[in-house]
Amino acid sequence: MSEVKKVEELNPGSRSVDVLVKVLEINPSREVSTKDGSLHNVADALVGDETGCIILSLWDNDIPRVKADQTISIKNGYVSLFRGTMRLNIGKYGTLEETTETITNVNRENNISNRSYDQQIPRFRPLYHDDDRGRFRRRR
Repeated sequence: MSEVKKVEELNPGSRSVDVLVKVLEINPSREVSTKDGSLHNVADALVGDETGCIILSLWDNDIPRVKADQTISIKNGYVSLFRGTMRLNIGKYGTLEETTETITNVNRENNISNRSYDQQIPRFRPLYHDDDRGRFRRRR
């Protein structure tokens, strides 16, 4: 199990992150279609801890599981860029659980989703070591 990170430690390349956050507000869900043409419901929730806050993207069955003022634990989540801003995601390998722990103070001033990023972070591709040249190259 990885260590629990604080919101301010997240960045656009964060993967396999565990965070404990308080749900501050949830926007109404909207229907979207994905690349494969399937329809899904998605809602944005503002979540945070004492170091900052970030937008959490909630999909389909996770939307009704989250309520404002609730403290939740996200395990194996990841951060993506959507329209140049960071979003925390649960994904198909992550989990979202209600917890009995509480977060009383949330730093709303440090909303890391308000930071703008110009380009998309490339998808993760493992590197391997090329012994002949002593450099790392992308696996093809």
